[in-house]
Amino acid sequence: MLRAGLSELTAFITIAEQRSFRAAARILGVSPSALSHTVKNLEESLNTRLFNRTTRSVALTEAGEQFLRRVAPALGDIQDAVNEMASARDRPSGSIRISSAEAGARILIRDVLPAFLAAYPDIHVEFVVDTRFVDIVADGFDAGIRVFQDVPRDMIAVKFGPDWRFVAVASPAYLAQHELPRTPEDLKRHRCLRFRFSSGALYHWDLARGAVSTTLDVEGPMTLGNTNLMTDAALAGIGVAWVPEYLVTEHVAAGRLIHLLPEWSPTLPGLSLYYPANRHPPAALRLFTQAVREWAGKSVAG
Repeated sequence: MLRAGLSELTAFITIAEQRSFRAAARILGVSPSALSHTVKNLEESLNTRLFNRTTRSVALTEAGEQFLRRVAPALGDIQDAVNEMASARDRPSGSIRISSAEAGARILIRDVLPAFLAAYPDIHVEFVVDTRFVDIVADGFDAGIRVFQDVPRDMIAVKFGPDWRFVAVASPAYLAQHELPRTPEDLKRHRCLRFRFSSGALYHWDLARGAVSTTLDVEGPMTLGNTNLMTDAALAGIGVAWVPEYLVTEHVAAGRLIHLLPEWSPTLPGLSLYYPANRHPPAALRLFTQAVREWAGKSVAG
């Protein structure tokens, strides 16, 4: 009977997450050579190559991908059980690893985390900010944060924060050199700032007015992967940005940016913290979820 210890499985998962033996070794507190030896033993015991390794990169083989999908949730359950036992003390402990869009992380860091971490000093929260739509179970996350409409149906979602609008904005200096757009189609003749997801996909602008909607594949001089940088670029007069309204409210009020085609700015559901419905959440995640739910409830009531 083949046996793989927890240390070997933990090493395998950490390398798979980091895509680097050196980075994984730092996290696990061992030398890269010792970690390589551990993985070699695991591969020999399974009689299967789990990683393709070169001097510059580490990637899972197809067998490694399949093994990760089976092992990561199981090892997560074991860690949850350990955390449950530790949290039975007066001071709950454990780690919460969250995949999040930047906007969601910033809101919770500002409005929820200060009081939560003060109340539970032995709980550690990690945000991994990414624009990809990740599979939080397969990628080893406890929870995710995304716009409510993008949350998978097999997840429990805790909605927080207000609904928000996407808006087209440009600086007065830019508009002094370019004609003000009157219709969405006019934006195709403007220098627009594009957004690219971590996956490589370009974001198309979805404008809506009542029941009428249109999707634009705009062109422009710059592509960015961060909405804060897009706001900065618009302020600098480089082009028209399509960004969440909360990022530019103060700039519009001060006249530093002009809201274009306001009647075509669609409203989207707010953000949600979500986690698997078919897994018993660890105590740390349950406490954090409750803190987010309570804060969201007070925000709505206020």
